[in-house]
Amino acid sequence: MKFEEREKKLIRFLGLFIGLYLVWMMLYHWVIHPWGKLDTLFINDSSLWSMWLLEVFGFDTFQGNHETIRTIGIQGTHGLWIGDPCNGLTLFALFSLFIATYPGKWKHKLWFIPLGVTLIHFMNVVRITALCIITLKSPQWLNFNHTYLFQTLMYLFIFALWYVWIRKFSTTESHDTQR
Repeated sequence: MKFEEREKKLIRFLGLFIGLYLVWMMLYHWVIHPWGKLDTLFINDSSLWSMWLLEVFGFDTFQGNHETIRTIGIQGTHGLWIGDPCNGLTLFALFSLFIATYPGKWKHKLWFIPLGVTLIHFMNVVRITALCIITLKSPQWLNFNHTYLFQTLMYLFIFALWYVWIRKFSTTESHDTQR
């Protein structure tokens, strides 16, 4: 493939990806977030799975008394409040839009996107669980781990999923010639 043709495909991909991501962000901020139901669904699900995981590890847990389970924790701590930005929806969209717009067969995209979203959700549950344990064991490290370490790990995980997609399932020329 000529350099100019690859450059055009790259610009087309980036334009489509960025355009759809901007549409997602507007839709989220103007419709989905004010509605609140989707945020609540993922916060409640993450909270319940995190509490289950904590109990599997032998911790005595608690949850806040609200219609949405925003505060969970281990007895003896102040708990962990889960905000809307921490529910994973933006990460799901970022991952899904990348896969949807990157070259590849739709028969693979239709199973890879739900699998990736499920894995990202699972990683978020593990992150919340770990933050609850950090709140108990070393609360002075909570802010650092929440703000830097776990955000970095989440994005690295998403990049790893993208890398798998690009190397195993994309239909770019360099990938096709490796088969």
